[in-house]
Amino acid sequence: MNTPLRRLASVALAMFLALMVGTTWVQYVQADSLNNDPRNVRTLYREYGNARGPIVVAGEAVASSEPVDDAFGYQRTYSNGELYSALTGFYSIVNGRSELEKYANDQLTGRSDQLFFSRLRDVLTGRSPEGAAVETTILPAAQQAARDALGDQQGAVVAIEPSTGKILALVSTPGFDPSVLATHDTTAANAAYQELLAADGNPLVSNATHEIYPPGSTFKLVTAAAALESGQYTADSTLPAPVELDLPLTSATLGNFGGGGCGADPITLADALRISCNTAFAQLGMNLGDDALRTQAERFGFGNGDLTIPMLVAESVFPDELNAPRPRSRPSGSTAWPPPLQMAMVSAAIANGGVLMTPYTVQTVRSADLTVVDETTPTQLSTAVSPGTAATLTSMMVGVVQNGSGTAAQISGVQVAGKTGTAQTSTDAAPHAWFTGFAPADNPRVAVAVLVEHGGSMGSEATGGKVAAPIAKAVMEAVLGS
Repeated sequence: MNTPLRRLASVALAMFLALMVGTTWVQYVQADSLNNDPRNVRTLYREYGNARGPIVVAGEAVASSEPVDDAFGYQRTYSNGELYSALTGFYSIVNGRSELEKYANDQLTGRSDQLFFSRLRDVLTGRSPEGAAVETTILPAAQQAARDALGDQQGAVVAIEPSTGKILALVSTPGFDPSVLATHDTTAANAAYQELLAADGNPLVSNATHEIYPPGSTFKLVTAAAALESGQYTADSTLPAPVELDLPLTSATLGNFGGGGCGADPITLADALRISCNTAFAQLGMNLGDDALRTQAERFGFGNGDLTIPMLVAESVFPDELNAPRPRSRPSGSTAWPPPLQMAMVSAAIANGGVLMTPYTVQTVRSADLTVVDETTPTQLSTAVSPGTAATLTSMMVGVVQNGSGTAAQISGVQVAGKTGTAQTSTDAAPHAWFTGFAPADNPRVAVAVLVEHGGSMGSEATGGKVAAPIAKAVMEAVLGS
């Protein structure tokens, strides 16, 4: 073979090798990413052409797929969509997925490894593939009570079963109707999405899990826990409670709600929590130091950027230094920014004797033939406080509801433990109203956190005790009555 032929053969061989390598790369290495690329129309047709599994609340499907006579085969529909939008999220040809529709997608489509034998059975029998049913932990009565009590106010409610971590209610307002995004009319789906993006209150983002807020005086629970855990304080320990407290490293001063004193100076730790004395707790926090507060907050779940329910939960912000720059113009004296779920976890840990259980929304996954392929087993996330500290905090929180700042959360015949919060965000905006607590105090069945943005219907006159506590009461009553 002469030189030109050898060169031609070498070029041809190189081209064949490049073709083989390229084909292998696309068909095997890139296969998964190409299949899951939302621009892949064939993937959309394949996914919509199979029956997507339902999302179930107390035996009733709140998201399901119905057969339709179009190119996609099935239409996703939502029952009472606005009520459950923070749980289900949406499933859209144009805009993808969110919440459970996103984070449980492999189970809902049937692609999960848990469903391997179901897929094999479908292949052998020729049966059309079906996704699995995702059964949630939500209690309908609690969910409805939370939504009704929030009304037109913007905010969030989270209710947890302390002993297991089951999320019994997950409500964010304003919500949205996922059905308008699930339509197969791509023009209409895109228009609806853009309208929701521009809507007041950002309804596509769950306030309960994805937004963080200044916790106001509900964070006093963390400070009190750190004090009790240190061994240097008891419920009867006295704290200085001046009308105003000079804050270090700043010319600012911190006052109490209404600008007055706390009724006594000094004041006991229990009474300081009961009436929510700002100056006493600010001095206590400085005495303990930021390391002790940070450590205690982390034991309650703050700073956990990997928490999923299975939706990813926003990480609670705790600054490296207490005088560090603050997000969203956070006022001086505020130490952390959690989502409402986090504050429900604080109460749940105290209610559960100091043990924080991992929160979750999915109880069971069932294949199309109703076989259980996965079931959530409650797991411990951390030990937040000792049993003794939990008992002391419970007693102190009962005082808050019995004759302190949280009397509006009282339930006839039931002892309720709680803590109010009123969190300033800026000098020209009404404060956020908070309440977190649990009931019954002696045998807790539900822990709850309520956030109402910018005072809700009461505006600048709002407090956590006036606005958020009655909402928490309604949710706790719904759970206890179920």
